[in-house]
Amino acid sequence: MRLWIAITALTLAMCLSLILFMLLPPQSLTLAAGARGGAYALMAERYREVLARDDIDVTIVYTDGSVDNAALLTRGEIDAAFVQAGVHVPMGKAEAIGGVFYEPMIFLARKGHDIPSNPALWRDLRISSGRPGSGTSAAFEDFQKAVGMAQGANKHLALGFAQSVFALEAGGIDLAFLVSSIEAPYLTQAFASEEITLLQLAYTEAISRHLDYADIVQIPTGAVSLAPVQPEEAREMLALKAQLAIAPDLHPALVNRLTMAAKELHRGRDLLTDRGTFPSPYGIGMPINSVARQLIQEGPSTWHNLLPYWAAAQVNRLLLLTLPILLLLVPLLRVVPSLYAYFRGWQVWKHYGRIREIEAELSQHGTMANLTLLAEDLEAVDHRIAQLRLPPAYRQTAYHARMHIDLVRKRIRQMEDQSL
Repeated sequence: MRLWIAITALTLAMCLSLILFMLLPPQSLTLAAGARGGAYALMAERYREVLARDDIDVTIVYTDGSVDNAALLTRGEIDAAFVQAGVHVPMGKAEAIGGVFYEPMIFLARKGHDIPSNPALWRDLRISSGRPGSGTSAAFEDFQKAVGMAQGANKHLALGFAQSVFALEAGGIDLAFLVSSIEAPYLTQAFASEEITLLQLAYTEAISRHLDYADIVQIPTGAVSLAPVQPEEAREMLALKAQLAIAPDLHPALVNRLTMAAKELHRGRDLLTDRGTFPSPYGIGMPINSVARQLIQEGPSTWHNLLPYWAAAQVNRLLLLTLPILLLLVPLLRVVPSLYAYFRGWQVWKHYGRIREIEAELSQHGTMANLTLLAEDLEAVDHRIAQLRLPPAYRQTAYHARMHIDLVRKRIRQMEDQSL
């Protein structure tokens, strides 16, 4: 018994150690941003600061933008990335924490320009439309198709955002197309320039219907700057959601931390959105992670105040796994004692068949030789029942059987006395 207790205790200790090891999350995370100094890179640094509170080391991978980030996710080379809405990631290669902020489609032109507000009429313009591998370049390709702009109607230059602003100020280009956070540093520079203005597109509602992953946002007068006033009047702009995407096998505890960081960093009010707009599980171009969806929609569970974050992140998943098992086990636990009692009783009941046969044969064959054989069979049955090692709670059945045997034994003796 002591050996079995020791083995059971050792097994339980090993199982608990294994569960604890499985619950412990990795202490590092790779996050793909965009170019250094860009909106994604600045946001990635803010995530790194938040996750550092839980001793999670975030390595920022600088790229040319969303298309590169999607490729890195597809190849499984990173844990998380910012991916612009509309950038394709193959099914099963990534999940989303949610949309985290709007990136308006911004068209900057030189003041005094004669560029039509209807983009379908643009011809012979020098347009900075993003570097290859960037979400900006991919978005402009889709934008051209949405407005019916002819391929080759304009000259496209692959410039970075900051380069685009400088080129526009210098007159090297006619139009700069940017998909970026409205608060990006290069936009602050552009809006402060006396040479640059924000081009207001016509037919934004119609364009958004052809560009189904684009939303329409309002930017109030003076939202960017009040001295000088930028924009000079309220503008309606096309905007894309920046999504925080993750590898589908990312540890749940890291998903938990990224989601809580997103809630902290993006739930506030900004120039384009009201408080509580982000993070959002809706309008996402990829499957939403179930842990992230629950945290966004319902908030952290009570476990977050009682347990370490890495344990709290797993409790709900463990409950979801164990509740169906418990629903099966509880009825089974009620049945097991009955089955055990039946088995113990059957160890005795199986001998009753022979006892009844002996009683029946007594009525048919009353010779002395036959009585002797029946008495020996009866003693054998009695011996087998006596040898059963039954728990005290189940010995009553054996006692009743042996009392029955004793009655048959007495009848045999009476018949033997009568035969003499």
